[in-house]
Amino acid sequence: MTAPGRRSSTFSRLLRHGFTDPSAAERLLEGDDLAPVRTDPVLLEALGATADPDLALQGLARLLEAQPDPTARRELLDTVTAAKPLRDRLLGVLGASAALADHLARHPRDWYALVTYEPYDLHPGLAEFERGLAEATDPVALRVAYRRCLLSIAARDVCGTTDVAETAAELADLATATLRAALAIAEAAAPDDAAACRLAVIAMGKCGGHELNYVSDVDVIFVAEAADGTDESKALKAATRLASHLMRVCSETTVEGSIWPVDANLRPEGRNGPLVRTLASHLAYYQRWAKTWEFQALLKARPVAGDAELGRAYVEALEPLVWQAAERENFVADVQKMRRRVVENIPVAEVERELKLGPGGLRDVEFAVQLLQLVHGRADASLRSGTTLDALGALAAGGYVGRADATQLDESYRFLRSMEHRIQLYRLRRTHLVPEDDADLRRIGRSLGLRTDPVTELTREWKRHAGVVRRLHEKLFYRPLLDAVAQLAPGEARLSTEAARERLVALGYADPAAALRHLEALASGVTRKAAIQRTLLPVLLGWFADSADPDAGLLNFRKVSDALGKTPWYLRLLRDEGAAAENLARVLSAGRLAPDLLMRAPEAVALLGDGDGGGLAPRSRAHLEQEILAAVGRAENAEQGVTAARGVRRRELFRTAAADIVGSYGTETQPAEADQGALVDRVGAAVSDLTAATLAGTLRAVVREGWGETLPTRFAIIGMGRFGGHELGYGSDADVLFVHEPRDGVDEREAADAANKVVAEMRRLLQIPSSDPPLLIDADLRPEGKSGPLVRTLKSYAAYYRRWSLVWESHALLRATPVAGDEELGARFMELIDPLRYRTGGLDEDAVREIRRLKARMESERLPRGADPKLHTKLGPGGLSDVEWTVQVLQLRHAARVPGLRTTRTREALVAAREAELLSAEDAEILDEAWVLATRVRNAVMLVRGRAGDTFPTESRELAAVGRYLGYGPGHVGDMLDAYRRTTRRARGVVEELFYGG
Repeated sequence: MTAPGRRSSTFSRLLRHGFTDPSAAERLLEGDDLAPVRTDPVLLEALGATADPDLALQGLARLLEAQPDPTARRELLDTVTAAKPLRDRLLGVLGASAALADHLARHPRDWYALVTYEPYDLHPGLAEFERGLAEATDPVALRVAYRRCLLSIAARDVCGTTDVAETAAELADLATATLRAALAIAEAAAPDDAAACRLAVIAMGKCGGHELNYVSDVDVIFVAEAADGTDESKALKAATRLASHLMRVCSETTVEGSIWPVDANLRPEGRNGPLVRTLASHLAYYQRWAKTWEFQALLKARPVAGDAELGRAYVEALEPLVWQAAERENFVADVQKMRRRVVENIPVAEVERELKLGPGGLRDVEFAVQLLQLVHGRADASLRSGTTLDALGALAAGGYVGRADATQLDESYRFLRSMEHRIQLYRLRRTHLVPEDDADLRRIGRSLGLRTDPVTELTREWKRHAGVVRRLHEKLFYRPLLDAVAQLAPGEARLSTEAARERLVALGYADPAAALRHLEALASGVTRKAAIQRTLLPVLLGWFADSADPDAGLLNFRKVSDALGKTPWYLRLLRDEGAAAENLARVLSAGRLAPDLLMRAPEAVALLGDGDGGGLAPRSRAHLEQEILAAVGRAENAEQGVTAARGVRRRELFRTAAADIVGSYGTETQPAEADQGALVDRVGAAVSDLTAATLAGTLRAVVREGWGETLPTRFAIIGMGRFGGHELGYGSDADVLFVHEPRDGVDEREAADAANKVVAEMRRLLQIPSSDPPLLIDADLRPEGKSGPLVRTLKSYAAYYRRWSLVWESHALLRATPVAGDEELGARFMELIDPLRYRTGGLDEDAVREIRRLKARMESERLPRGADPKLHTKLGPGGLSDVEWTVQVLQLRHAARVPGLRTTRTREALVAAREAELLSAEDAEILDEAWVLATRVRNAVMLVRGRAGDTFPTESRELAAVGRYLGYGPGHVGDMLDAYRRTTRRARGVVEELFYGG
């Protein structure tokens, strides 16, 4: 007897053998059933070798208690202590699976299934499992027999007799035998239905791929034909009843639980389509309607039950279509989009624990392998395995992926699948989440051979393997393209030129031969530059492929690299600053404008970094003006000064465009900006501030060269139109008015000559052909339009507006704001025009009619011949003109009494009008949405084409690039155009009511 306060020797031994609750274990060992073996060192050693010794001992005690009589208990104990194979198998299962311990407690004689140790029992196949289920003639008996077979699979798994791939194959074979048994039960229950049709069951997913989990939906597709002499419709109804019964046999819960759900949702049209189709119906669907992911799913199609001949015919008929899938437009993008959608649907709280679907999870490996199979399997039949690891091995053997990468991925996939198996085996529940409880993690770790510190070791190994998968799964697709043009080690297989071409075409490259030349130029050689680019290019190629024009992205990257490749900071930037490489890839493949701006001064690539290189945040007007004025001050003459100012403008336009592209596309770490209005406002503010600063610098340069520090006349520039509204786009001209006032003692003619010379020289210098984009100054909104003088004095403006001002001029002046030059003169100009634009009493009906007439005339005269009005962003129904004129009429009518309407900005005026209840919140939102969308389209057109435009491009790649900028994935250009028409149609309805009807 143990003295009080002292622990027994048994307690200490149990601790040493890995028990976490030795007191409870000691009590079990002192019970009557286990008393004969409580001190048996062999039994304690065997329990200590299990994943969870406490769980194993509890399971053994329950199994002994469940034996029908003392003789049976003695037989079990004797066999456990004397027969090592049974001992290891039985205790191994009991220590890993509480669910199978429950089964043994309910069916205490099933432990005999673990006694046999014949050669065929080590690696059973389909025939052995069919024998094991042969006597099951009802759903309950089938469940019992299924779990008896599962016992033997689990025993071989936990004892290491089979590896993870062999275990998955056995589980798939058991599922096949189970589906056959379930179909036999269904046919026995309805012999007339069985006689009326030929029904084949096609396994899909992991069952079809011969790589099933312990607990998983079993994906199937049913195909049927009429038996001889039977009407087809009757045969399909009979087949549907049989298929439905088969699914219930496996899925329904009985006193013995269920087996697993049978899922037929991969069939044509999913759950909305008929459960059973004829082969001809299947074929017609896949030829005409199937999406890319459906062909990807067919990679794993395998006939498993029912009419074997019909099953083979199904696979043979559809196989050619599977291997043509890679030729579909946007093939790679569709597959990658499906993968992203899977990740996005994971609850945020579970992403980090998601073993299957999360980043670096099993699905990443499977998607990458399937993508490569679909691209290259048409020409190489060796790649057509439905089993992930077999396909990965074949890809490596054929040079389609690097052998080192394939080896690492194989190792990581096996580890993650083993974790998944152990997690599911415990309760036989369908889950892919890594548990959070230390006891669960300890059991899993020990089951995988991690015995020193199971929780810490398991977490470390899991994260390491997930990191390997995350790093390699996309590179797997792109790195062999570099190997195809590089010198490889002797014996290393490489991607053939034709295979590289196939892969590039699948990625969306229109000119794969040129792409290979670019890759060779970038990746060949032994320089530091080539080494870093070889590391970067697999990732960059993926980002280029995510754009509408991968060819342009790669070509532009080569140009930048040729220009900056020998600059140490450039390579360091791309290698070390996480955001820089992805930002660069996005910018280079999004269209012409940003790359053109960058190529003229490639050092601006430094702005793309996330460190101290400046970043993509817009700079303030004051900062820009300070830099430009300082550059002008250092210049030797006006032309040099304006050249410097235009250089700053080019750089800042690039910064703005790059920020807009990155915000619209999103990055791997930062989703796309959800607030489209915020993107528009940022671009409008940045370009308007930049234009104002450029004009201020140009004015300073011209005045200094011609007159020194002081011009004979005060001079101010008034922004008009979208410039005055702080809403400039990339391709907008600068609409302005020029106002001057002679200084004291200066002759008016001298002052006017000086002012006109300043304007002429500013316009000339800002349009001189150079590597920098020109800035066009448009003064057509001045009094008398093109017929009037280019520059007027403040007195002249006052006299004109007092006597001759027309409605359209009051309308245009709503957007007027000083942007450069003499601030005091600009302020006095505002005082002059405020009574005109914010008239007391608003507009009379004649003025409203005149505005409507002007708008109608403008639209009829300016809309390009042949253009689709519904897609014209400026003049089309519900477009910019509609919204802006509607808002401006509200301003002309009500701004005198509603101070909030006294703004030059459209969106601000809309908010003020809504707050003043001049229109409903719903109408304001409709107009705002249409205005933002039309502005975004105009910006997109300029970014994509490199020149301004008011309509959607007609060339397919350019149209797709506009769609990508607006958030539409590949193949959804039609959705984009439909959304534009729908949005502007709603806005036009509001305009009809407020502008034309109010």
